[in-house]
Amino acid sequence: MKKHLFSLTALLLFGTLANAQQVEFEEFDLDNGLHVILHQDNSAPVVITSVMYDVGGKDYEPGRTGFAHFFEHLLFEGTKNIGRGEWFTIVSSNGGSNNANTSQDRTYYYEVFPSNNLELGLWMESERLMHPIINQIGVDTQNEVVKEEKRLRFDNAPYGGFLAAIGENLFKVHPYKEKLIGEMEDLDAATLEEFNAYFKKYYVPNNAVLVVAGDIDVAKTKKMVKDYFGPIPRGADVVRNFPKETPVTETIKANYYDNNIQIPAVIAAYRTPGFKERESYILDMISSYLSGGKSSVLYKKMVDEKKMALQAQAINVGQMDYSVFAILALPLGDVPLDSLLAEMDEEIVKLQNELISERDYQKLKNQFENQYVNSNSSVSGIAENLATNYLLKGDVNLINNEIDIYRSVTREEIRDVAKKYLSSNQRLELDYLPKKDNQ
Repeated sequence: MKKHLFSLTALLLFGTLANAQQVEFEEFDLDNGLHVILHQDNSAPVVITSVMYDVGGKDYEPGRTGFAHFFEHLLFEGTKNIGRGEWFTIVSSNGGSNNANTSQDRTYYYEVFPSNNLELGLWMESERLMHPIINQIGVDTQNEVVKEEKRLRFDNAPYGGFLAAIGENLFKVHPYKEKLIGEMEDLDAATLEEFNAYFKKYYVPNNAVLVVAGDIDVAKTKKMVKDYFGPIPRGADVVRNFPKETPVTETIKANYYDNNIQIPAVIAAYRTPGFKERESYILDMISSYLSGGKSSVLYKKMVDEKKMALQAQAINVGQMDYSVFAILALPLGDVPLDSLLAEMDEEIVKLQNELISERDYQKLKNQFENQYVNSNSSVSGIAENLATNYLLKGDVNLINNEIDIYRSVTREEIRDVAKKYLSSNQRLELDYLPKKDNQ
């Protein structure tokens, strides 16, 4: 009886969570092309003001990599009405927090405030867009900040270069081949005029989406948005024409040396469809099936049972134009890297030729249901999802129905997608090795 009662309680709780996931929102455009999304949630006196720009690491001119990430830092330097170094002080002194992040595809800025400071958040983001101060002092300051970040996160971090190593070997012509953080010599060589030109090209209202979410009055918020963002002039439309990659038909073999590690790793990486495609969702599920927790296939087999690996993992790095699916492992003791790759390949081959069990299939769907609930459990998560779905995926309502894509994936599709994209002749095989003195 207790077991049945627990199951009923869990079912009711899940039903409540599922119903709570319906996210209501309202959209409109300003005359200057800025797209605005409002989400009202008056359950807590918190509001987030956020702007996502359609500019990322892939947007660079030859010899000028890393500009989007650089601007993530530079646009906190100050504006005509916010003194240099005052941005974070203003936010914290008004009970708020803020941050920004950059990917290969977009840049995202946000502030979280008590809801009585909504207008302050809108003013600050409009200031960032309308009145930034881009001068040599700020450029020089942030150049040193970015160099220190590179030293901490990449140059001196164990395995910090593995994504860059995949990118430079798996992509030949598409700008994903370059590091997101860029090359420091490119930033050193760039002129102030080049930084101003980059801002003028990409940081314009018609290349962005503003999301305001939380404890708001919709009518009042609309007026404030129009007052603060309406006067900002429209920019020229951003036109992209990135070269297409030819399919990988023969295994690419490469080595990468990292002087911060003692234990090597083996990585097999595949170039896969962009994250808007249904097949990319299926590859998400395949990565979770292979390594989603300690009960997953690779961990249980290679770490627990055979004790061959310290770690075994599959990841699906979703990107707009091409995604990257990778499997990787770190050996335990003197286990050869080839042996680790063979063990991982064995599981890939099973996926390509057999249907996963009904039990594993239900487990996968439960995992993605849980991820979906968690991703929309805060106004901050909702705001970023709304922005991403509009700007990069072209469908804001994915925030409500994206889970239906995962729910609709069949075991047969999992098999077929593994067979289509995860063959050994379609991949990069990368030995990630400790650097020796003579290398």
